[in-house]
Amino acid sequence: MGADQKQQQQQQEDAEEEQRRMATLLAARKALRTGVGHSRALGRALARDSARLEEIQARLPAMEASVRPIRAPAEALESAGGDIDRALGPAAAVLKVFDAVHGLEPALLARESLASDLPGYLAVLAQLEAALRLLADNCGLAAQWLADIVAYLGDRDLADPGFLSGLAAQLERLKARADADLDAGLLAAALAMLEAEFRRLLADHSAPLAMKESAASAASVVPSRIPASVVYKLSLILDRLAANGRLDRCAAAYADARGDTVGASLRALGLDYLKETSEDAQVLSPSVERWGRHLEFAVHHLLEAERRLCVAVFERRPEAMASCFAEIAARAGILDFLRFGRALADTRKDPIKLLRLLDVFDALNKLRVDFNRLFGGKACAEIQTRTRELVKLLVDGAVEIFEELLVQVELQRNMPPPVDGGVPRLVSFVAKYCNQLLGEPYRSVLTQVITIHRSWRKEVFNDKMLVDAVLNIVKTLEVNFETWSKAYGDTTLSCLFMMNIHWHFFKHLKGTKLGELLGDAWLREHEQYKDYFSAFFLRESWGTLAPLLSREGLIMFSKGQATARDLVKQRLKSFNAKFDEMFQKQSTWVISDRDLQQKTCHLVVQAIVPIYRSFMQNYGPLVEQDVSASKYVKYSTEDLEKMLNTLFLPKPGRPRRAGSFQIRHSSDKITSAMTGLYRSASTLK
Repeated sequence: MGADQKQQQQQQEDAEEEQRRMATLLAARKALRTGVGHSRALGRALARDSARLEEIQARLPAMEASVRPIRAPAEALESAGGDIDRALGPAAAVLKVFDAVHGLEPALLARESLASDLPGYLAVLAQLEAALRLLADNCGLAAQWLADIVAYLGDRDLADPGFLSGLAAQLERLKARADADLDAGLLAAALAMLEAEFRRLLADHSAPLAMKESAASAASVVPSRIPASVVYKLSLILDRLAANGRLDRCAAAYADARGDTVGASLRALGLDYLKETSEDAQVLSPSVERWGRHLEFAVHHLLEAERRLCVAVFERRPEAMASCFAEIAARAGILDFLRFGRALADTRKDPIKLLRLLDVFDALNKLRVDFNRLFGGKACAEIQTRTRELVKLLVDGAVEIFEELLVQVELQRNMPPPVDGGVPRLVSFVAKYCNQLLGEPYRSVLTQVITIHRSWRKEVFNDKMLVDAVLNIVKTLEVNFETWSKAYGDTTLSCLFMMNIHWHFFKHLKGTKLGELLGDAWLREHEQYKDYFSAFFLRESWGTLAPLLSREGLIMFSKGQATARDLVKQRLKSFNAKFDEMFQKQSTWVISDRDLQQKTCHLVVQAIVPIYRSFMQNYGPLVEQDVSASKYVKYSTEDLEKMLNTLFLPKPGRPRRAGSFQIRHSSDKITSAMTGLYRSASTLK
């Protein structure tokens, strides 16, 4: 190799060395710049965190003081490390659950989510309940393990005694609270919100129905007006509240809302009559029919709907359902209905009361199956007791009155008959009353009532026995007729009375149930008696006037002769006197039946007027020409006919006898139990 070549090679190597140094220098410069940048950044960070560093520096002495009590030889602490770790594990788990509980707080306190998403809200609540159960099961255990570690450190003198004493006191307080207030009242607040939502749903769907009197005869169950979706929500809320010991409060809230609603719906029908009280059954009588209709409506429709609703809401809690429904029924006023029946049963005894007692018994008997189904549980014990008591009062009271009816009819035998010869109120009343007892529904109801009463005494009763008892009352009343007729001092008035009373029986019993049972022969006998006494009455009273207008002796005299005129005057005078006497007396008498009155007046007219007309046509001119004619010719034929047609008309307001039906009370004193039998009879339909 030549010198030149060596020189070129050396230069090349020097150049490469220079490049390497330059590259190294450039890398160092870059690293220096990067380091300067990091230093500047760190400086800026230190500048920003200087306050925090100062705070940490200030806390270091306290941290050193807190660590100082557990300072111990390293080998001693190492031997206790495993036990400490085992105690801290459960404590850490409990702390995580606490964090989870607090994380549920926003969702559980949001009322909007409760109203809009009840299932979601209940799911969150279930998480809270599960977390609280976990805390209840483990918080005390973790605290006990920590207490054991504190005792371990104390026994081995591994920490400051004062520090350990304070820590032990804190753990004791923690163990004391392990079973209560672990959620700082979050569960109670959530349950309170659920209760409020339960009440709100009830309030929004528990408005009283706009009831009308006509609605009480509706045949279908009244809808509850609570949609199925709302019932489902109520049931869900009830389940959660019941699981947390709040079932009684829910049931009370439910009973308040629904009971007041049903009660207000019923009161809209007008139930003020349920508060009526009186000693007279006739005062309460007009309300009995409404009572039965309203009670049936309340039981069949309103309370039936409420029971179905109760079953749906309290589906898994039948005992709570029963007690809640019992409270609803009481608030709705079912006991008020029973109290009205009791008020009727406590009135004075009289025949009309018997009918009303049967009405009430019939209404209750028709609802017997429904009462047993709706009010059959222990929760409805008061309703059951009141119902049984009322039924017994109804049965005893009805049987007592019925058994005394025959005695009361017999007692009336000694009462004076009506002074006007009309039909005694007792006769009219008993005829209608007994006919009603043998018609439906009273016949079957009375038979059932007496059968029940006899069964209590181990005796037998049937429908035939009832019919015989009622017919016996009617036949006993017939016996009174003869006694009453003999009480009259006037034979013709006695005949008028018997004519009245027999015709009344025939006309008012013919075609009736009672008349069918008594038989056609019995009815014809009364018709025949009426005809007999009618003929006797006419013959013995108005029939005596015709002979006074006899023509005997007048045909021997010619017209205008004084002797004939005197004889005509004498006969007209006798006729007028007798007519006036009889008309004046009989104008106070009464024929109760309008048809019989008109027929009798027609017979009287036919017995007198034609004879009087003929007599006046033949002999009237003898007297009419006399200056004193007005003394003898007092009546024209038309006057007589008009006067006679006004006889026997009933006089309004005239007192009647043989008609104040009475009932013997336990004191054996006879007291009037019926004020005005006409009023009593008017209530019979």
